[in-house]
Amino acid sequence: MNQINTSPARSPLLKTEDWWAVWLGGLVFLLGLGPLVGTDLLGWAVKTNVWLSASKALVPQSENYAFLPGWVSLVLTYLFFLVTTTIGATAMGWNVKKYMTGFTLIFALTYGCWFLGSYAHIAATKNTLAKLNITWSMGLTQEIGFVIAMVVGLIIGNFWLGLASYLQEAARPEWFIKTGIVILGSALGIKALGSMNLASTVIVRGLCAIVEAYLIYWPVVYFISRKWFKLTPEWAAPLASGISICGVSAAIATGGAIRSRPQIPIILSSVIVVFVAVELLLLPWMAEMLLYKEPLVAGAWMGLAVKSDGGAVASGAITDALISAKALATMGIKWEPGWMLTTATVTKVFIDIFIGIWAFILAIIWSVYRIDNRDGKEKGDKVSAAEIWERFPKFVIGYAATFFILLLIGLLAPHAIKAATTGADQANGLRGIFFMLTFFSIGLVTNVRKLWAEGMGKIVVVYAVCLFGFILWVGLFISWIFYHGIMPPVVGG
Repeated sequence: MNQINTSPARSPLLKTEDWWAVWLGGLVFLLGLGPLVGTDLLGWAVKTNVWLSASKALVPQSENYAFLPGWVSLVLTYLFFLVTTTIGATAMGWNVKKYMTGFTLIFALTYGCWFLGSYAHIAATKNTLAKLNITWSMGLTQEIGFVIAMVVGLIIGNFWLGLASYLQEAARPEWFIKTGIVILGSALGIKALGSMNLASTVIVRGLCAIVEAYLIYWPVVYFISRKWFKLTPEWAAPLASGISICGVSAAIATGGAIRSRPQIPIILSSVIVVFVAVELLLLPWMAEMLLYKEPLVAGAWMGLAVKSDGGAVASGAITDALISAKALATMGIKWEPGWMLTTATVTKVFIDIFIGIWAFILAIIWSVYRIDNRDGKEKGDKVSAAEIWERFPKFVIGYAATFFILLLIGLLAPHAIKAATTGADQANGLRGIFFMLTFFSIGLVTNVRKLWAEGMGKIVVVYAVCLFGFILWVGLFISWIFYHGIMPPVVGG
């Protein structure tokens, strides 16, 4: 006799991390629209500057809240995160008391890591040294805070097992990163609007990034990972996306699409962040030596080669400063500043925009061909539309929605772009905190011995082989094809 299921029906709209990522990311997005109606709803949130004096590190995001001390802004930010995520935790049936106490400690430790990573001698890039009145820095950018958070989480998770067990109710890396990606859509919408105001030549050539990232990098990295290093599809696909598209976000979106274990794309992302730091130390100076007569080629190369948004923009800014100075010193040409940075940013934006599309394509491919075969079905079994929908990462819907809403606002009301940009920047500040929480949490729940045995040690080798073996040089070649001979305006020319 068949048993009758008498358990209450669970609404996926309120019971899954995917949908709660949409709701929380959507809430931050909506609050970020406040400047459109003359209201600043997110400006109180904390922002951490690159700092020399700790007392000046923390400030509110908006000058409208400049009266708030930095520590008050931090407390308000913590309370916002605690209240909103606790509502979601309650709806999903978690242990609310353990979640709230665990989240409080995780937030404090995570923000401490970000604070440390923002110290000027660690984070400042070369183009900001004079402004900070310092002569040296490791130049790792504030994104090194992600790596520090990851390391601290790993130490607790692998050595302080009692504390790690207590915190695990609040260590929810998938939820945090998916919420951050939803918010990221609004930032990309603003970037796309900005791109529309650039010279059409730069925009059209920026499309080369799509060809380069999706038709060349991805399949080659995936092939090398699978055939040469024998990585499973669960590792190979997020790695290929992380290297090909935009690091953290692409690796996480791909991991969600193919249903990899949550720690895998984050582990891959931490490796990517480390390599981004290496690229920041090398590529701008290589561009200065090789491409000072081809400035936009150099800018595009930074956008194609550096696999994080912050890293790509920082490398573009450094390259802009280095090449502009060398061109003036050696050729007597003073180019209008910002064009190399703009080219790097535009190229990166065109790559970023298609994260959601690529995740959707991979979700279908993994469903139809059952590449991992985890559900016990065979490749020839019929795949229903419902199954594809069930596998599809719902947070991508939020990502696409925030992107297109911002884009539509800018297109229909160009006068509102400045206000929309302000709000999107504020929302993006909270997105960064979700990313920080992700890195700490994944470290906390990661069993290093087990992952190393499964092939984590190969990841660094695969990345190095792909990056230095062909990614840098293919990116340089494509940048040359599309931007060779195109020069920025000459100041006074």
